[in-house]
Amino acid sequence: MISVHIALPQLQMFFLIFLRITAMVMTLPLFSSRSIPFLFKVGLAFSTSMSLFTILKFEYIPVLTKTLPFAVGVIGEIMLGIIIGLSVKLIFAGIQMAGQLAGYQMGLAIANVMDPATSEQFPILSQYNNLLALLILVTTNAHHWFFRALAESYRLVPPFRFHFSNSLMQQLVELGGNMFVIAIQVGAPVIAALLVTSIAFGLIARMVPQMNVFIEAMPLKIAVGLLFLGFSFPYLSLFLKTLFSGLGKNFVLLLKAMS
Repeated sequence: MISVHIALPQLQMFFLIFLRITAMVMTLPLFSSRSIPFLFKVGLAFSTSMSLFTILKFEYIPVLTKTLPFAVGVIGEIMLGIIIGLSVKLIFAGIQMAGQLAGYQMGLAIANVMDPATSEQFPILSQYNNLLALLILVTTNAHHWFFRALAESYRLVPPFRFHFSNSLMQQLVELGGNMFVIAIQVGAPVIAALLVTSIAFGLIARMVPQMNVFIEAMPLKIAVGLLFLGFSFPYLSLFLKTLFSGLGKNFVLLLKAMS
């Protein structure tokens, strides 16, 4: 008869590792889509937890038998994983916002598509920017920062050591404000070109009142927007690579603020 004996500290530690990784996987843009099966996400979190559990070495493993301290530790692990995933999700939200702003100026706001991740309608350019950002994230191996952040998080913020400090709140506010900066930087070429086009049509409408500017402007603004979208592709790719290369620095700052 085979008997398996697992010590309570090890079981408790594995459960906390699993919670942190699961919260991170559920909020990352790569895996937050509803098109990915829930069992796959749980299986990925479980296998990653098993791998990290065999690698991580803790000098002291506390055992909490009381319900309230253990519940606080569980909430802290979940919040830590959500914050790491949220920091990446805010970047993608800014990229999607850039496409939304450009789409409104191009007149493509009427043509929306269903986003399988949120079951909501998003402009076509937002989906284009989102898929392009995901492609660049994977091809540049920037997603490896997630695994490095996981391993580093247990060194900087061991289990039961999560603290919600003022510096963490400041970091989150800066990430939220940076979302709008990213939106302007990503959509600047198309937005600027369409702004100049709108000014030009405004002058034409003043000089030639008989001309139906609204009918003429719609297809031309779409053409100008798509043209400058193609011209800005090298700039956008380089900008996204630079943006994703700074993920490691953002993760370290967040982890230090939570320690």
